[in-house]
Amino acid sequence: MIIRIALLLMFAALAVLVSVDLSLWQAVPGLPELMTQLGLAALLSAFGILVAAGLAVTIKRIIRSFTAYFSARQRWQRRLWFIQAKKDRLKQLFYFRTMQIRYFNELNRKRLLNANNRKYLRSLSKALAKDLLSVKQQLPKTTYLQLQQEYVRYKELQDIEGLLKLQQKIATLI
Repeated sequence: MIIRIALLLMFAALAVLVSVDLSLWQAVPGLPELMTQLGLAALLSAFGILVAAGLAVTIKRIIRSFTAYFSARQRWQRRLWFIQAKKDRLKQLFYFRTMQIRYFNELNRKRLLNANNRKYLRSLSKALAKDLLSVKQQLPKTTYLQLQQEYVRYKELQDIEGLLKLQQKIATLI
């Protein structure tokens, strides 16, 4: 509606300005100046109405956007998005913490397994050393030295299976 009024004013202003040209040809004194001012005023008011309408629409949209942004529905929507993002973040945190716990548990398990293997290796080594000392008198010197060399080699390599075989070998020799 406002645009129609502004367009009508512009066409009226153009019609007045065209009539000013016609009146200039007829050499009517004073009338062209008055009609020029009337046409310019109509043209200026048409542009003023368009600018005012544009500002009114812009302000109206801004107010509508503010009211929509602060409406209860939008607040609930933002709160829902916030809770959803928090839930996703907690899910990720849970996953990464689970992975971290698994990693450290595996690390501790390996550390404990290595400590247990070293402890078992020491006790097996001590038992073999005692067994070798107890059979030293019963075995020939070359056999004893061979067993002693195997014992030292398996102990340096930390070969539990080799030490167990050596223990079984000593047990069969007795």
